[in-house]
Amino acid sequence: MPSPLSSDDTYDALPAHPRGTAVLLLAGSSGRLESARADLLSRRGARVRAIRWFGGVGQRPVPHEVPIELFIDQIELLRRDHDRVAIFGTSFGAEAALVTASTVDIDTTVAASPSSVVWSGLADGLWSSHWTLDGAPLPSVAFDPAWTATTDPPEYLSLYSSSLALDSARTEAATIPVERITGDLLLVTGGDDRVWPSTEFAAAITQRRLVHGRRTTTVEHPDAGHRLILPGEVPADGGVAMARGGSAAADRTLGEHAWVEISRFLDLDLDLDLDRD
Repeated sequence: MPSPLSSDDTYDALPAHPRGTAVLLLAGSSGRLESARADLLSRRGARVRAIRWFGGVGQRPVPHEVPIELFIDQIELLRRDHDRVAIFGTSFGAEAALVTASTVDIDTTVAASPSSVVWSGLADGLWSSHWTLDGAPLPSVAFDPAWTATTDPPEYLSLYSSSLALDSARTEAATIPVERITGDLLLVTGGDDRVWPSTEFAAAITQRRLVHGRRTTTVEHPDAGHRLILPGEVPADGGVAMARGGSAAADRTLGEHAWVEISRFLDLDLDLDLDRD
């Protein structure tokens, strides 16, 4: 089981005007605490807990064999005091959100730049799954050992695409069982994502759920990249050096379109002034 989170690895944003929704907020490979986004959501009425899920006190140093129970425990804590609980993740955090929501009941899942499969990570020379459940690594897609970067900063889109085709049986085993997600599901993608094929991943997620009679909502902008910029946010910096695609303008437009659906799914108050509090 995961260790309790330290105060340095959590950020709680409490709304002045609660709407009854609590959100667990997860960043991607940057490992940051999404405090600014947490504040943005809380000003609209959500109670938000942002957590650092690797690289913190007592945590895995990188996204490698991170216990899904870490997220489940946080969902259960939020559930004690709130009618609706949501999980909102980006990139690797979206992967975590989808796996978590396919494991336990969550009212709403928001996955920005998602993956439809579980990926491998590297730590101490050992390749293994990003996630464990009940102590066992979940099946994961291995990376193409023949791939090399041809751009600076590296563009990883072709790495993820070629890795998916290496072993169809392994890819199928690593596919996230999104049909088990019983609550609402919102996917947000940019068509110019140069990190991984999030638009194709979103289409695969939608199709898999459709076969099982489950609906999915997707917001996409063809010119946006990997990072979503919601209204009121400034472009994020830092994180792993890589090409992410898109542009500030396109990423903001995607964020504006996504914000309407995020607000609807999380029951946020659109009448509140973002600059009031």
